[in-house]
Amino acid sequence: MIMAEFLGTGILVSVVLAVTKSNIGIPYFVSLAVGLTLAGLVMVFGSISGAHLNPAITIGLWSARRVKTMPAIVYVAAQLLGGICAYLLYTYFVNTHWANSGKFESRILVGEATGAFIFALGWAAAVYNKLEGTKAASVVGIALVVGLLVASSASGGVLNPATALGLRTWVWGTYVLGPVLGAIIGFNLYALLFAPADALLDSPVASSVKDKSKKKK
Repeated sequence: MIMAEFLGTGILVSVVLAVTKSNIGIPYFVSLAVGLTLAGLVMVFGSISGAHLNPAITIGLWSARRVKTMPAIVYVAAQLLGGICAYLLYTYFVNTHWANSGKFESRILVGEATGAFIFALGWAAAVYNKLEGTKAASVVGIALVVGLLVASSASGGVLNPATALGLRTWVWGTYVLGPVLGAIIGFNLYALLFAPADALLDSPVASSVKDKSKKKK
């Protein structure tokens, strides 16, 4: 599971680097390429680790009590390491390096949070409706494309702290805080308003409560 998150995130960030650092920097082209990549990775690694491939998504799932604390911490660490390795590999390929750039701007924070919110709604729909395989990959991939397009009007359209690490745009107040806030709001709002009742009962927390009650009986 840890290796799946590491490799999956590394592949995703490598694709982001390849398309954003090329001469074709059109937002819809980048969004489509990244969305298709994520959809493919969900097909490959979804049954192994869930294919979060994004610290914001893992934290959002954790806030909605769909992931326990320790696995969430390990996932985030593996994802960030995947982003760093993707950067090192890409800069080795192109024989160049660049320093971390970026500064805090409120519109970037709001743009990243809004895009991540849309992305998290799609993720939450897949999780709470128990979608698997092609259906889950399609929903998550399309949600990412839409989220990236919306966010790109105000920011770089990253929506992933691990990607921000690979792109060297790591700024706590924008490309880290923005996606995390958007994901937390997206997951919890979906759970509150749209999630089927049986999906909420099947959560890890509810399951542990059921197990304890059975033992007492």
